[in-house]
Amino acid sequence: MAERFTKSMARNIYLGGSAFFVLLFLVLTFDTQSRAMPKRDNRDKLTEEVVRGKHVWENNNCVGCHSLMGEGAYFAPELANVFNRRGAGDSETFKAYMNAWMNAMPTNIPGRRQMPQFNLTDQEIADLAAFLEWTSKIDDNDWPPNIEG
Repeated sequence: MAERFTKSMARNIYLGGSAFFVLLFLVLTFDTQSRAMPKRDNRDKLTEEVVRGKHVWENNNCVGCHSLMGEGAYFAPELANVFNRRGAGDSETFKAYMNAWMNAMPTNIPGRRQMPQFNLTDQEIADLAAFLEWTSKIDDNDWPPNIEG
């Protein structure tokens, strides 16, 4: 190597390094999207009920208070594992829990944060329960780190 580090050497290192890392980024992105994600994201169990539940989640801005797999606000509990926490892994138990919980809001317990009453129909609550059940079965590396979210 020359005793002096020239501008052209610096440019070549910059361009070569940039090209290498852009290529590496593209290869890793392709690998993640084509090989890793289909194994982890539970897409084969996506139903019309789950899609409607996602719309209920979005239309009522649940993410404004709750987080789901770490994304969202931290005002209210994380809901990535609420199906296992409150439904004990049983769909019917969880739907009954969700229906009772949503219809009991607000609880008006002093000193406790209050969830508003959204006046959801039984079908919307069932759809939301299906969406939360679906998200609980996504391989999210055991998120959240504690059972109560």
